[in-house]
Amino acid sequence: MHEHIVKSYDQELGQLDKKIAQMGGLVERLLGQSFDALEKRDPKLAEAAAASDRAIDALERDIQELTILMIARRQPMANDLRQIMTVLKIAGDLERIGDLGKNIAKRALAVSGESHPKPLMTGLRHMVELALSQLKDVLDAYAERDADKADAVWRHDERIDAMYNSLFRELLTYMMEDPRNIGLCTHLLFAAKNIERIGDHSTNIAENVHYLVHGVAMSDDRPKSDDTASTLIRKE
Repeated sequence: MHEHIVKSYDQELGQLDKKIAQMGGLVERLLGQSFDALEKRDPKLAEAAAASDRAIDALERDIQELTILMIARRQPMANDLRQIMTVLKIAGDLERIGDLGKNIAKRALAVSGESHPKPLMTGLRHMVELALSQLKDVLDAYAERDADKADAVWRHDERIDAMYNSLFRELLTYMMEDPRNIGLCTHLLFAAKNIERIGDHSTNIAENVHYLVHGVAMSDDRPKSDDTASTLIRKE
């Protein structure tokens, strides 16, 4: 990042990066806690995780206010404007990831009194670990202005989709085998979908990092392998 004549301008840009890092850290912790609450059937941990989303929302509001003030006062152009708009978009994606993490915590509360089939929880655990790894990598890519690392996150989103497809079919099998599993499996299915959507938001961030670094949008179609919609369609 180049230095400006007005030192406070650089400080404001640095403040944006700092707030994104804070948001990212809170989002990572929320997602981890939410899944731990689901896996351990811990309602107190689920409530604490859901409540932490308020701090994420507050940081997004801070970023929105700061970017509006910077645009009004500094009238940024070129790279500076691109950075400010990228921060605004990334903050929006992080806020949505926080909401999705909170949704998982709510599912944990709903099924806290039920036992979970171990294979299903293992599959969900792998999905969460991959989603957290993707999120960490893309936040590092933003902090380092590393487009190659962002591009790798963008390409690897298919792995989360593949896990979701597999888990979706497994959950359907459990529900068909025993109707008593329908309630639990429905909650786990929503949790899995939330994790899949978190992968999509990390991909959004990757696209914005690519644009920030290169000044052009990605030209390739987004990799997408979620085929669960067709699973429920009976072939004639």
